[in-house]
Amino acid sequence: MDLRRARLPFDAALRVVVTSTASDAHSWNLIYLQLRLEEAGHVVTNFGPCVNDQSLLARCRQVVPDLIVFSTVNGHGRQDGERIIRLIRNAPDLQGLPVVIGGMLGVAGPDGNAAALSLQGAGFDAVFGPQGDIDRFLEFVRELSADRARRGSRPVGAAR
Repeated sequence: MDLRRARLPFDAALRVVVTSTASDAHSWNLIYLQLRLEEAGHVVTNFGPCVNDQSLLARCRQVVPDLIVFSTVNGHGRQDGERIIRLIRNAPDLQGLPVVIGGMLGVAGPDGNAAALSLQGAGFDAVFGPQGDIDRFLEFVRELSADRARRGSRPVGAAR
């Protein structure tokens, strides 16, 4: 694929924060997501693994992202995710921010859609499973980006 053709118009690029939950020390998943998002033309800030909740909120206020992406590998995504999304949704300056989570959401193995439903009920805009959901995730990001372009939102780097 010719990446030059895949780049987005400047006004459609998103500022994306990629991070993990506070208990998850894995980083290759975050690097992979960062590279995929950057290839598509988005500006990515990778907070890395094990960012505690209060530091995450403070850093998001500094970066002012258009999307927060949580990726988890350790199986505690449901537990940690429910806690952090409630904090984000209760922060007046971050409430409307799109936030997604994906990866290993539980330690007990496949639970049907129970973890996804629980996380969406807690406030995540989308939940992606551990296998084969990268295409669904990238489509979600494309739709968010296209919506930005249609609304004529500010380009990345411009003040909010």
